[in-house]
Amino acid sequence: MIVSLDIHGLTSTRWHQYAVRFVLGGAVTVATGLIARKFGPEIGGLFLAFPAIFPATATLISQREEEKKARHGFDGEKRGRQAASIDAAGAVLGAIGLCCFALVVWRGLPRYPPVSILIAASLVWLGASMALWWVRKHAPLGGPRRSDPRRRSAKHHQ
Repeated sequence: MIVSLDIHGLTSTRWHQYAVRFVLGGAVTVATGLIARKFGPEIGGLFLAFPAIFPATATLISQREEEKKARHGFDGEKRGRQAASIDAAGAVLGAIGLCCFALVVWRGLPRYPPVSILIAASLVWLGASMALWWVRKHAPLGGPRRSDPRRRSAKHHQ
């Protein structure tokens, strides 16, 4: 996989897609605040690991993929679900990395200088996220391996 920057997505996104992200992201943030008020900041903080815009992003990704397939005369529901599930897998990996960050901060702040802990926690987040990505990339869970001939034929028929 080659990491690259593609700013075309910024120009192809419609204003209502930004509005949906804003509203759903705000709703998740408010819900987290209400949970923190009712059960305390320790419990509320756990919900901050949930990406605030994930619900909107998954919905928009699915919708965009369905529209792309529809323009070519195909039913894109399956492709939309697949694209959203890939995004969800990435969100889970990021949330696990964020939980590792939070664990380092939670355990380290009472004992060490804040700057040192934030640097250490950031490095732990980066390391955990990269390790999880590597594992996911090289040992995909569920489904056939890349070298599996069934995968190629199934992909060809989609």
